[in-house]
This record gives sequence, structure tokens and C-alpha cells, in this order.
Amino acid sequence: MLMRSEPFTEVNRLAQQLFGAPTTGTWSRPTTMPVDAYRNGDEFVIVFDLPGVDKDAIDIDIERNVLTVRAERRPVDLGEHAQATLTERPLGVFSRQMFLGDALDTDRIDATYHNGVLALRIPIAEKAKPRKITVGGHADQEHKVLNG
Repeated sequence: MLMRSEPFTEVNRLAQQLFGAPTTGTWSRPTTMPVDAYRNGDEFVIVFDLPGVDKDAIDIDIERNVLTVRAERRPVDLGEHAQATLTERPLGVFSRQMFLGDALDTDRIDATYHNGVLALRIPIAEKAKPRKITVGGHADQEHKVLNG
């Protein structure tokens, strides 16, 4: 269903956690975003955590079964006289790229965004769903063909 990409994503995430330095993502070097993916019946669901990101700042593309999600969290305007005393929330560009298998119907992706969570629902393609194969023909005819 889903083939992992970005081999250094997990290494970068762990390094950020260990060293506690949230980096600001840029368009050329975006930061990764946490993702969960699972199958639920006849659909595949991918969920991205994007708290504080405006819906209009999310960009979703798919090309040749490569799904790319980009989002940008912009700084909040604190006002002219405000001084920040603590800033831990990462800002900038976040991106994730995933290779989707042929078993998914990428023409019918449904995207919803609620409470900072982006959910993509991708139906399982009809050709990939389990199905029964019926055996047809007459036993007498098959016996003649096999035994000449």
C-alpha cells in the first residue's frame, strides 16, 4: 500500500529530539511532520499532524503515485510591543513525500483538515480487492480435452 521514502526522515527527527533544537524549515530544506498510516476496511488512511497551520497553507500533490504534502506554519504577529520569552513551536515549511502502491485509487483521494490534523483517505482500487474466481465449464468436456 505504502512504500516508505525519505530515508533520513527518521534520523533527522531523532536528532531534533535529542538535541532539542527545532529547526525552521524552508522551501528548499523542509522539516518533516509526524504521520500515521493504516488500512481501514476498503480505504487507506494517512494522518498528518499540522497544529497551528492554516488550511490555506497546505499543498497536496500526487504525481505517478508519489504523494507530496507541504505545509507552512507562519509566525504569529505578536504586536509591536510584544517580546517573546519562550519560542519552542517550530515554524516554517513542513513536507512529507510517500510512494503509494498501485493497489490504491489515487484518483479518488479525499482530504479533510480539522483541529490541526490533515487526514487523507484513499480508496483501495477495485482490482486490488479480494474476489472469488468461479470455475466454469463442464466436467465431461474437460475430461475429453485432458484425456484426448
